[in-house]
Amino acid sequence: MSQAPFQKFTAKKKNSVVKEEYRQEKKKIRADKNAYFDNLKEEKYQAMLAKRALKAGGMAKTALVPASVTKAAAPAPKSTTPELTTEVVMPLNKFLAHCGVCSRRDAIALIADGKVKVNNAVMTEPGYKVQPTDEVIYNTKKLFVTKNLVYILLNKPKDYITTTEDPQGRRTVLQLIQKATDERVYPIGRLDRNTSGVLLLTNDGDLTQKLSHPSYEIKKIYEVKLDKNLSKTDFDKIVTGLTLEDGPIAVDSLAYADTKDKSIIGIEIHSGRNRIVRRIFEFLGYDVKGLDRVMYAGLTKKNVERSKWRYLSDKEIRVLKYMNETKKKKAVREITNPNAELTPEIEIKTITKAVDSPADKAPAKKKTDFVREPKVKQARKFKTHSEKKEFLKNQAKTKK
Repeated sequence: MSQAPFQKFTAKKKNSVVKEEYRQEKKKIRADKNAYFDNLKEEKYQAMLAKRALKAGGMAKTALVPASVTKAAAPAPKSTTPELTTEVVMPLNKFLAHCGVCSRRDAIALIADGKVKVNNAVMTEPGYKVQPTDEVIYNTKKLFVTKNLVYILLNKPKDYITTTEDPQGRRTVLQLIQKATDERVYPIGRLDRNTSGVLLLTNDGDLTQKLSHPSYEIKKIYEVKLDKNLSKTDFDKIVTGLTLEDGPIAVDSLAYADTKDKSIIGIEIHSGRNRIVRRIFEFLGYDVKGLDRVMYAGLTKKNVERSKWRYLSDKEIRVLKYMNETKKKKAVREITNPNAELTPEIEIKTITKAVDSPADKAPAKKKTDFVREPKVKQARKFKTHSEKKEFLKNQAKTKK
């Protein structure tokens, strides 16, 4: 017997119960999704460790070859050529950055302290050109240029220090990416302990130098939460520019992130000065309650939860490496040659033009101005389209 007629007597679930069930189901799906990607990262990490263990152990290739073949084949002679330290001659501080020891700026301090040896002699000159045959030792280990470059985007949470080591024992951002790589990576730029958001970590020294250099004008977008609403006068002051204790500062863009709540501000800036966003608002008498970096160099934290990370794609790496190249070239051109003179090719062209067109040559005749005749409106032959159709039909008959 059908139960359809009795459905009206059964108690229906409340809307709140249905919504809660849907919410719990959605939460479970999200947790399963995160667990899947965490397992995937763990598998990749274990595969990477196994691969490196194979390389370190030096597994013999002859184990996979049959015994009959190995007896016939003569043993290959071992190569006596030493492994090159670097393929390209470069300064010592740049070499340390490429080896993943630290950034170029920190490398200068290490070299000055006498912690780096070149060919068993302490080297204190950061500009020393490292040759491919040189032996560079730091911390009792021989260094080689890192060929396995790693690029990681981290959604940094609060209460983490943006540094490789902390003498006070506080938590660092490197603890969040322990499973990402075995290579020694370091952060590009800095985020305060109480600042969250996008942070890049890599062992690519050239990219770190580029993104940190002010001439490339790498843009950053922050979401700022203030203790009170930002007034219109202070809004205009920030847009026009302020003069802080370390010089003038101007923002690229400023807007209210929420039209109803004017204490949440979106700010775009390319300056890399220390705590610059906080100091802008503190200068006007505001207290910054929260600061989150939403975008850095065109990269966002989309689909990356707080304290999680992901690898950059090949396309994103290419974009970063060639970002704002025109600005850098223009800046270098203005600094090196502000009053550029004519090149020999341009001078030759101007001379040839002067020879081809001497002053005593008869001036060319001026062209007379062309005057367009006004169009005369003609009377329409046919009032309607059907008349025209009949006319063409009759004309075709007469031709036949």
